Amino acid sequence: MTKLALAGATGLVGRKMLETIDRKGVEFDELVLFSSARSAGENIEFQGKNYTVRELTEDAAKESFDYVLMSAGGSTSEHFSPIFEQAGAIVIDNSSQWRMTEGVDLIVPEVNEPVLDRKIIANPNCSTIQSVVPLKPLQEQFGLKRVAYTTYQAVSGSGVKGKQDLAEGANGKAPEAYPHPIYNNVLPHIDTFLEDGYTKEEQKMIDETRKILKDDELKVTATCVRVPVQDSHSVHMSVTLEKEATVSAIQELFENDDRVVLEDDPQNNVYPLAINSTDRDEIFVGRIRRDETLDNTFHVWCTSDNLLKGAALNAVQILEQVMSLKGVK
Repeated sequence: MTKLALAGATGLVGRKMLETIDRKGVEFDELVLFSSARSAGENIEFQGKNYTVRELTEDAAKESFDYVLMSAGGSTSEHFSPIFEQAGAIVIDNSSQWRMTEGVDLIVPEVNEPVLDRKIIANPNCSTIQSVVPLKPLQEQFGLKRVAYTTYQAVSGSGVKGKQDLAEGANGKAPEAYPHPIYNNVLPHIDTFLEDGYTKEEQKMIDETRKILKDDELKVTATCVRVPVQDSHSVHMSVTLEKEATVSAIQELFENDDRVVLEDDPQNNVYPLAINSTDRDEIFVGRIRRDETLDNTFHVWCTSDNLLKGAALNAVQILEQVMSLKGVK
């Protein structure tokens, strides 16, 4: 008997998780939905059944669950995930709270598997997820020396307030989610700035890429940018490889790898687009070209739905992965 909990069920990602669980046919015997006190008592219809959302409390977290999907923010996860864990649950957390914690697995199922030294599994940053999936076959085939990211991140990554800032900014309303208007604008600023001038978002991508690909020596840098797009992140990657490669060899590698979808015919205006990635599970890659200024370096353009593969879908795929590892279908 499989007992599943979802914390943060009324949020943007929490609802996406429910949709994904339903669409992928994840099997469970009992489902419990949690939220903050503010949203507790709401009713959510799921798979023909009406669920009343419960307030997440310490007593509730001490109940017996097999799996818990956490989509309730870092501070909430910091407090409640260990309580769920101590009560015997495997916790899959969507916040940044546990990603770099020693002993906590940071998982993208197409790339790595959990060891489960601890029963908390971290879901990586949305932009990291879509980037490491195409980086993995490159690492396997050619080896990686350096990765330089530039991201173009949709406002849905900031939740409902980010989407409101974009929509209401068209009417001149002052932003609430961002320090400057996002409408008709581009912000080279995601999360808070660190002392070295990088943002926390940029540092997350750097640290998480190394951890997921198990290469502490990999040179990684990032610039993360918020753009006036509703959904789906775009990432440019400049990748320096260890073994000599060609554009055609990389295209062939991606063409034959079911972890990504190659869209690379620029002469006919075929390349990955954020608008075409929205509401899709796949990660799209294209615009592959050699950098003539750096040895054995190539440019890759990548798009993906940040609420799906970048959050809800990856978390549910981790759930499926650990269920499979435990022999549960």
